[in-house]
Amino acid sequence: MTFDKTPTILIVPGLRDHVAEHWQTLLQQKLPNAASVPPLEHDKLSCAARVAALDAALAKIDGPVILVAHSAGVMITVQWARQHDRKIQGALLAAPVDLETPLPEGYPTFDALADNGWHPIPRKPLPFPSIVGASRNDPLASFERVQQMAQDWGSGLVDLGEVGHLNPAAGYGEWPMAEALIRGLI
Repeated sequence: MTFDKTPTILIVPGLRDHVAEHWQTLLQQKLPNAASVPPLEHDKLSCAARVAALDAALAKIDGPVILVAHSAGVMITVQWARQHDRKIQGALLAAPVDLETPLPEGYPTFDALADNGWHPIPRKPLPFPSIVGASRNDPLASFERVQQMAQDWGSGLVDLGEVGHLNPAAGYGEWPMAEALIRGLI
């Protein structure tokens, strides 16, 4: 697959949508060719609504796209890939959340996620190149589960070390490694 122009970097946030000090938000502000899936006003826990929002954002972009997903945004991306056939140049899938394992208090329950279409996690190879960034101490997914997801999706795996959930609560605002990983997909 060849592309003739600079790809648009499309940010796919997780369930908490856009957080001002999150590395995805900062990355979007920094890159001239970046856009983001807008936050949902309704059906915020619906997997189908999130996938539709990603598809609508992609429909507004001409040319090549690199998806940059975090947390549940990774699951939105893999669910979208299962249902659509648009060419994607590549995807950076950072700190995927394991929605098949009960999450800590303060997050949606296992049953609420099931009722909203998040189960099962798609396990077929993605139809585009991808890199999964996995944390060794993520409270939302064990390294071993993320490693298996990456293998199932045919993704390269990058061991990020102990970075928690790679979000502001774990001490991450800017994440310079994201730019290097994205360059690897161009």
